[in-house]
Amino acid sequence: MQKTEPMQAAVVGHVGPYSEVGKLYEEIAKWLIQKGLKIAGPPFGWFYDSPAEVSAHKLRSEVGFPFKGEAKPEGNIKIRKIPAQEVLYIIHKGPYREVGSAYTALFQHAQEKGYIPLMCPMEIYLNDPAMVQETELLTELQLPIRKK
Repeated sequence: MQKTEPMQAAVVGHVGPYSEVGKLYEEIAKWLIQKGLKIAGPPFGWFYDSPAEVSAHKLRSEVGFPFKGEAKPEGNIKIRKIPAQEVLYIIHKGPYREVGSAYTALFQHAQEKGYIPLMCPMEIYLNDPAMVQETELLTELQLPIRKK
């Protein structure tokens, strides 16, 4: 368990296949640079639906970057304040499409330790798929929790 720092983030919501969100990171990064804002951490996302339970064209997600500076929402880019929170976390190594086992382990650990999940986990991408092999990708899952 760890306590996160509060942050502000530029985010974009998406409905459709999770495989389509990659292009949104590029859009957000370009917008932040155009506004003269400093990206303050790795990209992240919330993936609200299970692909095993929801059809691909109805999958809901929200992706973004933390940033420093002042900004107002514009177009489909929203500004979100994310409070400090207690989280359980796990790091998955390997292709993004194989992250499901890490979700299972995270929720199982939360249940075993008597924690109540407060929302879906945040996926934080610790390295760049353009820079490392797919087998070396690192994804941190952070699950906000409270004790039962």
